[in-house]
Amino acid sequence: MAERVDVQVILVEDDEDVRVGSTQALQLAGFCVHPFRSVEDVRPKIVSGLCAVVLSDVKLPGTSGVSWLQEIQSIDQDLPVILVTGHGDIAMAVQAMRDGAYDFLAKPFSADHLVAVVRRAADKRRLTLQVDALRTQLLNRQGIESMLIGKSATMERVRSLILTLAGTSADVVIYGETGTGKEVVARCLHAHGERRHGNFVPLNCGGLPETLVESELFGHEIGSFTGATRTQIGKIEHAHGGTLFLDEIESMPLSVQVKFLRALQERSIERIGANKPIPVDTRVIAASKENLLALSDAQRFRADLYYRLGVAFIELPALRTRREDIPLLFEHFTLAAATRYRRTAPMLTGTQSAELMGYAWPGNVRELRNVADRFVLGLLGERLTAMTIDGHDGGGLPERMEQIERAIIKDEMRRHQGDVGLVALALGLPKPTLYDKLRRFKVAMDEFRSKQV
Repeated sequence: MAERVDVQVILVEDDEDVRVGSTQALQLAGFCVHPFRSVEDVRPKIVSGLCAVVLSDVKLPGTSGVSWLQEIQSIDQDLPVILVTGHGDIAMAVQAMRDGAYDFLAKPFSADHLVAVVRRAADKRRLTLQVDALRTQLLNRQGIESMLIGKSATMERVRSLILTLAGTSADVVIYGETGTGKEVVARCLHAHGERRHGNFVPLNCGGLPETLVESELFGHEIGSFTGATRTQIGKIEHAHGGTLFLDEIESMPLSVQVKFLRALQERSIERIGANKPIPVDTRVIAASKENLLALSDAQRFRADLYYRLGVAFIELPALRTRREDIPLLFEHFTLAAATRYRRTAPMLTGTQSAELMGYAWPGNVRELRNVADRFVLGLLGERLTAMTIDGHDGGGLPERMEQIERAIIKDEMRRHQGDVGLVALALGLPKPTLYDKLRRFKVAMDEFRSKQV
């Protein structure tokens, strides 16, 4: 998550002994303390977004702590205010908490109790400021970075390729595992090109019965088949001047592929039950989780359609191969969920952060978003996922950090097909160090060498 913010303490106390003692106790606990005698001395320093906790006595010369509380709330209602009271003022302090004070301390109080209350308030303030900063960051994101989030070199290349292709009418094939964001990429291609003023028309080829795919693509006339009670415009025609996105195109029946190929070549379609060709100017973006060339070699996908579609290719990385993007993505999804469900965005613990980095994410970005939703809704315990990378159950922080390191090494071994020299270079490790880690993590080199093509 976002880096830790240092929260200061603004202490207002007219009793010098209490002021000095409280200041020393908080400083020993690691806080930066700014002591004042009265509200009038500190009032100009209270501004919205101040990274601080206010600790104020109730009875002060001039403006009282309770009156000041109302002033502070009009400036920044989330700024935590802790009131210090005498025994006779406890009822008033309780009412002040109902009116918005964070907590109160009754004199006399121990140094430990003081530090504990201030620390809780500081944690709350830190979290509030981090969420506000994230919200501003998300609102300030513009263009393609607001749709495709990630700072990894892989995602930078994907965004660059999208911007290169967006201004053209070239048909594109997007490859990627389930949940990697293929439709998001298709929408980026549409939104950043001249066709953004036309329709973006998605169709999942795997989600329709074979008998309906042709009708969905080309449309039909009244009476062309049983149940055709009205004329229907097909997806290709509806995308005229815009973009047709065909998800899971590998699932398109071979019989329909023939007609679709002809429509691409002639840039015209005929509705079912009609003989009149209708010209169409439609850009086609196809997505597949399987290699279409390999499918065509196996005669499970038409080779001529593959070569007609295969003008440009975009390959999306699995989330496990760009782990450096996981914290940023999780922050984004957590904040979005907190806004959608009107909840406070919770803070990850160190153990939870390690778990996110060590998990295999078979469902990729879609699974990460679902975990963020459940995290915000409070549906998860300390553990965020069912299992960490490679099926190893989680332990303490050191064990989880080892899982992250093991996962990164295995990813590089897979990418470089077991070539230890290339892996050591990619990771910036001396070869002996890498060999030692391979032995310690029980990573078998032959497992990756056997997968060479």
